[in-house]
Amino acid sequence: MSDLESRIRSSFDRQSMMHTLGACIDWVARGKVVITAPILPTVLQQHGAGHAGLAFSIGDSAAGYAALTLMPEGAEVMTVEMKINLLSPAIGDRLVAEGRVVRSGRRITVVAADVWAEAEGGRKQVAMLQGTMIPV
Repeated sequence: MSDLESRIRSSFDRQSMMHTLGACIDWVARGKVVITAPILPTVLQQHGAGHAGLAFSIGDSAAGYAALTLMPEGAEVMTVEMKINLLSPAIGDRLVAEGRVVRSGRRITVVAADVWAEAEGGRKQVAMLQGTMIPV
């Protein structure tokens, strides 16, 4: 495991919300992070689909950690703002959030994430997020 991946995973492991959701980091590269979470019975909305809060939570974290991959050692990251477009009900076995850096500036980093619902039959995009991050 690279130093970069180790640093990202160490920060992620301190997030109790991600533990509560059963989320984990699947992949780390400069400017990109993939986080997955099962669609558990405890995270459903009233129609039986995964709650938008699950999609938002892992999408925000994937985008934030993508930003952190471009920040100096010792930095952490916080969301300044995040917008979500919900595209389809989150029906499947798990959600996959693919976070990426759109533009890394001196102080603000613009990020995005696509969230997919996966099941045995394939995968469908359920949300897209865009936001800004700052180092802390």
